[in-house]
Amino acid sequence: MEEIKNFINNIYPMSDSDWSLFSSKLHKEKLKKNSTLIKIGVIENYLSFISEGIVRLYIPQEESDLTFGFLFKNEFVTAYDSFITQTPSHYQIETLTNSTLWRISFKDLQEVYKETENGNLIGRKMAEKMFLIKSKREISLLSKTAEQRYLDLFLERPRLLKQIPLKYIASYIGVTPQALSRIRKRIT
Repeated sequence: MEEIKNFINNIYPMSDSDWSLFSSKLHKEKLKKNSTLIKIGVIENYLSFISEGIVRLYIPQEESDLTFGFLFKNEFVTAYDSFITQTPSHYQIETLTNSTLWRISFKDLQEVYKETENGNLIGRKMAEKMFLIKSKREISLLSKTAEQRYLDLFLERPRLLKQIPLKYIASYIGVTPQALSRIRKRIT
């Protein structure tokens, strides 16, 4: 639980009493590889902090899934649009490795926002950070080549990238697995 406290304190320090309330609402969940966190059509009820593991966000398709996000240790994961609107999710989230999550429910998070001194500020700062990640991804898809997107991903997370199946990486950068294979041959 120390990782989540450090993460939050880097955004904005929480008082001991605020941390006490927030941490009392968290529950730890250990998940096996390929566990589903949320399915399409289900309302997201949890904000989860990844203490260990890798997860992916995707839209299932008949031919191949459309992967649009990976999240790693010391990051938050949720179907955020579903979570904040309390409407059904349009995508799914699954673990790619055995994972450990610290989770807080929507209801409990609303209580933390209401009862703590800085809960709303921290929530806003985290939402802004999530927006910037999403915006960076969209700009990358619109302005960079698949090869540039692969190199960016490789430079940002070289070790973790080795743990993700190539078919998901290909989908994430917007190419077929065969095209990714050609990109990898060109840059090595």
